[in-house]
Amino acid sequence: MQLDIFEHSRDVMLKNDVVQALERRDIAAALQTRAVLAQEYPDAAGLPDLDQMISAIQKPAVRINTHDELAHTRLWLSTSVEPAAQRVLGQRAGQVWVVPIWKNLATGAAALPWRAQSPMDHSAALWLHIADWAAAIMAVKTIESWRRKPAPLSWMLHANLALTGLQANLGMLAELAWISPSRLEGVVTAVRDPLLTQLVRKFEVQFEGYENSDDLAWLGAWALTDQPNFAAAFALAQPSNHSAPERGMRLMIELLGLERQGRHHDIVIQRKDLKDLNGALFAAYMKSR
Repeated sequence: MQLDIFEHSRDVMLKNDVVQALERRDIAAALQTRAVLAQEYPDAAGLPDLDQMISAIQKPAVRINTHDELAHTRLWLSTSVEPAAQRVLGQRAGQVWVVPIWKNLATGAAALPWRAQSPMDHSAALWLHIADWAAAIMAVKTIESWRRKPAPLSWMLHANLALTGLQANLGMLAELAWISPSRLEGVVTAVRDPLLTQLVRKFEVQFEGYENSDDLAWLGAWALTDQPNFAAAFALAQPSNHSAPERGMRLMIELLGLERQGRHHDIVIQRKDLKDLNGALFAAYMKSR
């Protein structure tokens, strides 16, 4: 029995030595101890995970020349290396351990241009993955007309929400809602900003026209029926696709301005336009009138 305990302790000791070397990013020590572990315990649990981590830190930081190369490396890191590191070190420590590897990949891919057919194969997506908000913002800015593209716009909104919060980004939020409600839903889930989550949940419950996530396009217009003090921030939204939800929000901003000025005749005209545009939005507006 004592021998069994000793053998088990030897197994654990060797694995711990490999892990400690990996934490130090000491490739030579990791390889040497891993070789002893594999020789003495060829069926040791966790050996494949250690191998993935060793391979990850063996790869030098190099320039990524093609989108296919980036896609291959990105998928390997996300589906093999990152899960392996989390199993070996624990979820949080594993995520932290892979951050320098993702940084190397993002830096190496910086020169690759945006490609619509594979949006995740861009350095901005990589920076966002490791929550480097400032680097993600800089990378998005290299994409031509990024504000008209759903993926880059969602990345920019995500990063800015993390840095500066909801109030400062309402205009951009409205723009994303107009061009890609599904992308906005993804940002809401990923960011978990309590104010944004509360706003969306309230919209889903109170907006009579809400049926599915596509109706998030009306979030900006509806929000002004609930939070008229958001008008100045929403007014910063750049002209987008001139869709009905965008027109609805512009109408709401105009109506709130007319109300402050007491221009009753113009208010009646604008209210009719709002009702004709969307009855559910008009109903939400009139509830507080």
